[in-house]
Amino acid sequence: MKILGLSAYYHDSAACLIIDGEIIAAAQEERFTRKKHDPDFPILAIRYCLQQGGVDVGEIDYVVFYDKPFLKFERLLETYLAYAPRGFKSFATSLPVWLKDKLFQKKVISDALQEHLSKAIDWQERLLFSEHHLSHAASAFFPSPFEEAAVLTMDGVGEWTTTSLAIGQGNSLQVHKEIQFPHSLGLLYSAFTYYTGFKVNSGEYKIMGLAPYGEAKYTKLIKDHLVDIKDDGSFHLNMSYFNYCTGLTMTNAKFDSLFGGPARTSEGQLTQREMDLAASIQAVTDEIVVKLARGIQKSTGQRNLCLAGGVALNCVANGKLLRENIFDKLWIQPASGDAGGAIGAALGAYHLMLNQPRIIAAPDAMKGSYLGPEYSQRDIEERLQNAGAKLTIVSDEDLINITAHALVEGKAVGWHQGRMEFGPRALGGRSIIADPRSPIVQKQLNLKVKYRESFRPFAPSVLYEDAKNWFDINTESPYMLLVADIAKEKQLPMTDEQQQLFGIDKLNVPRSTIPAVTHVDYSARIQTVHPNTNPRYYNLISKFKELTGCPVLVNTSFNVRGEPIVCTPEDAFHCLMGTDIELLAIGNCVIRKEEQDTTLIKDYRDRYDLD
Repeated sequence: MKILGLSAYYHDSAACLIIDGEIIAAAQEERFTRKKHDPDFPILAIRYCLQQGGVDVGEIDYVVFYDKPFLKFERLLETYLAYAPRGFKSFATSLPVWLKDKLFQKKVISDALQEHLSKAIDWQERLLFSEHHLSHAASAFFPSPFEEAAVLTMDGVGEWTTTSLAIGQGNSLQVHKEIQFPHSLGLLYSAFTYYTGFKVNSGEYKIMGLAPYGEAKYTKLIKDHLVDIKDDGSFHLNMSYFNYCTGLTMTNAKFDSLFGGPARTSEGQLTQREMDLAASIQAVTDEIVVKLARGIQKSTGQRNLCLAGGVALNCVANGKLLRENIFDKLWIQPASGDAGGAIGAALGAYHLMLNQPRIIAAPDAMKGSYLGPEYSQRDIEERLQNAGAKLTIVSDEDLINITAHALVEGKAVGWHQGRMEFGPRALGGRSIIADPRSPIVQKQLNLKVKYRESFRPFAPSVLYEDAKNWFDINTESPYMLLVADIAKEKQLPMTDEQQQLFGIDKLNVPRSTIPAVTHVDYSARIQTVHPNTNPRYYNLISKFKELTGCPVLVNTSFNVRGEPIVCTPEDAFHCLMGTDIELLAIGNCVIRKEEQDTTLIKDYRDRYDLD
């Protein structure tokens, strides 16, 4: 049984192939088109998945779309009617798009499949539609290591649902409770993303990174005026402060008045107010997530919890939830956003519609999230040479030694190995890596390699067996979705003068023996690395530990600001030539920046207002 899952037409379109219930391949369309958050029909991702699985288009039994467009249009129409005549501008703006493309999506999708894959197949007969939050729930439960679990999904909005509770048992999954639009934790967080000057649907993680620089001084104001939180975590928004139902912005003048002024303009100067707002909405989010989990455990008696939906990518809230010990075990879908809906749609059809048995895999069925393309050594060499790269071919042992010594020397290294990751995190397949012991690496990587805001934190990759010695964590975190504190013995005490610093000035104070991955609140977003899922990356960190005594590396996604994570060897080489990365390790090829043709250097700096 071969099923293709699709997510498209909103943001982060993706495709996934499952064969007899096993996830064979999954990828976001953006990685192939190089258009960040590409929402278009994921034909390139589909072709990759079929090629990876060795599947002919005629062998596809079902194509499953991750949500139901008619229900979304129903929400749009009913929302307009509920607020009319307010909201006409928003409604009129979106209606032509719906009438042209979205409302008749079954035909749009089947026409695209006919155009790009095969005209001989009646795709409408094979096309199915899942519900948005059921896709999220299926993506969380079916790949998890649990026979039975509660499943919590949280995002902006699907068709109507914004938050759902389901119970998974074996190959079954039943939704028990829902919170519906316009009451949404994801949209509440996005409102603050908008108000602090960042882009909705892509800048939310910046709020999470900014929060430790501020004080949660607006928490009471938020809870008194914007959101009513019940003991079981259910919540109700005061819509008089929001504009997303009726306008083209997230917030309105009443929201501005509550917080003392208009929203920050994009790329404008960050002030202490934005930092305090970020800290406040993060604190409210943490409270809601923890209360939801407590309510779920109390009402269901379940001992395991699975998470998905965009809010499940908030690793700070996930870390708080883990430390509360409400559930025995926690599992989070690494592609929790809309891209992961492609996996849930396919698995949901296989288990729920077709009633096929579920085989539980250890540690889970996501294969480390390494579900994207990989390249043979011969292919890598040909691609790099055609791109003009001057390279050295080395043995496995020399690759590890050369890279580890470059890291010890303080170099930023591009690491392109094995299969590309599915989801928003780089996990040692398409990563930029560096020495975490350096007090200047964070700022240098942000400004000279990533071309992004200096406050943004970097994550540590740590050998799984050493994690508890360096971080306050008692579980593995293979998908970089949990935040925990640096171990006390690794922390550096602050002087009285340093403790008086506030805002962005906190950035320059080393807080641990691995300052490049230690956030200003002594926390870190941890990835534990296991030899079973990524042996080459594990061996590299082990060699770095042998040289330095430190089993940790800085790990950030292999891209520059505004571009998707690299996919091909050519993408990686172009990134090398447009940044201050000094060494590139692709397969068994080593590319040194100083040896390259200087005419191939591309200057990204003129894109950004960064010093």
